[in-house]
Amino acid sequence: MRYRERCSTTRSVARNVAKTAAQIVVFWGFFLWVLPELIVRVGAALVLEIPFAFAGQGSVAAIVFGSASALGLWSAWVVVTRGAGTPLPLDATNTLVTSGPYALVRNPMAIAGLTQGAAVGLHRGSTLVLLYVVIGAVLWQCIARPREEQELARRFGDAYRDYCAVVRCWWPRFRRRRASLGHNHTA
Repeated sequence: MRYRERCSTTRSVARNVAKTAAQIVVFWGFFLWVLPELIVRVGAALVLEIPFAFAGQGSVAAIVFGSASALGLWSAWVVVTRGAGTPLPLDATNTLVTSGPYALVRNPMAIAGLTQGAAVGLHRGSTLVLLYVVIGAVLWQCIARPREEQELARRFGDAYRDYCAVVRCWWPRFRRRRASLGHNHTA
């Protein structure tokens, strides 16, 4: 099946913020609370879990989760306000977003989500939840990311290819970017 984003038809920032907030509640609720809870319960029932604990674990998990959540919210805000769409591929941006956290890495929302998941695993002291995060990262890297990048290259052409040449997928580069990447490009 061919992956194809559907650009948002909503031009209202307020409506896109509302749609994005609803997406965040659903996605964060399911992937960061419901699924980890299920993993912990099933793992305990099947005696598969290898729990761990250390001093300050809850504090470390809270700091990591809070930082990752801030990155996720910042990324969503930039997508909505500069991209004229939402983070959801079925309501995608109309503009290539290359500013804010997207000037540092191409996929700050994926980084935020995976880091949040790791923080949940850390908070729960669950090796199985951490394994769930690793599996999610591999699936995202091998399946979702290539499809998303092909679609972005199709929609935004050379502007996207230029962006990829300067901004890495996972690891930020903290040196000056070319001025043209500081602007958003329309489809």
